[in-house]
Amino acid sequence: MANDIADLVTFVAEHLVDNPDEVHVTRVEERDAIVYELEVDEDDLGKVIGRGGKTARAMRALVGAMAPRTGKRTLVEILE
Repeated sequence: MANDIADLVTFVAEHLVDNPDEVHVTRVEERDAIVYELEVDEDDLGKVIGRGGKTARAMRALVGAMAPRTGKRTLVEILE
């Protein structure tokens, strides 16, 4: 399931940006959360975040809906 979520984040981000080869998703497991760190080209950062953060919120909602109920939070962090 973890790979499915990373693949989902990668798929969505690659279709939003101009440089899909620069999209990287890393899964980091913390004590109380699983964090998917999304890194994109600096020029594409605004496209992933969206106006007022709407695109980022939508991506986080998708991940939240797909995440297994394990007692850990599942987060998407967009790295600058």
